[in-house]
Amino acid sequence: MREQTGGAENLGARESAIDLAPLIDHTLLRPDAGENDVRKLCAEARTHHLHSVCINPVYVALAARELAGTGVAISAVVGFPLGASLGAIKAAEAQAALADGARELDMVLDLGALKDGYFGQVSADIARVRRAAEGAVLKVILETGLLTEGEKTLAAELALGAGADFVKTSTGFLGTGATVADVALLRRVVGSDAGVKASGGIRTRDQALALVAAGASRLGTSASLTLIGAAG
Repeated sequence: MREQTGGAENLGARESAIDLAPLIDHTLLRPDAGENDVRKLCAEARTHHLHSVCINPVYVALAARELAGTGVAISAVVGFPLGASLGAIKAAEAQAALADGARELDMVLDLGALKDGYFGQVSADIARVRRAAEGAVLKVILETGLLTEGEKTLAAELALGAGADFVKTSTGFLGTGATVADVALLRRVVGSDAGVKASGGIRTRDQALALVAAGASRLGTSASLTLIGAAG
């Protein structure tokens, strides 16, 4: 009994020692966010050495100025939050974000095409952004809360086949957010060939640790400071 308790204590200690900061895309995608909000986001990411800020494309140039020389990356969303933009528009949006200073892109796949069974169209949509974003990290948002188990698997396979570097659970705007079950499923599908980004509704450190244990290699959250114990 003593040995079992010690093991549990050691496990808890290891989990509490995990540094989540390098895994976090510090996120601000509210439609009412303004320049001062973005400056605050960048200052927090810079101070706490978070991996990136994840923002709408209109603020990428501002974030690039705020984060110059800090090592904090800029992630810009593409086709957000519905994924229903034309492929040419998504590609142009990706190129514009990269020109302004983004180095990572979080694009929403064409959910309607996936639901309708137009899998070639889904792949072509992702591949078009992949070509436009050569050299950048491409994360494909699947919106798992709106998909069946089979659709989640298929969407992840299509994203991987089209050149995605990450598959991502959700926008946080639709359906449910990140779940341990969905992260584990996506990790099984992509194996070690791609990253898995858990995003949507991540509010506590325990939740974040559970998602990492399930296979998440990146976390998208607006509650970053809570997750790293720096809030308040």
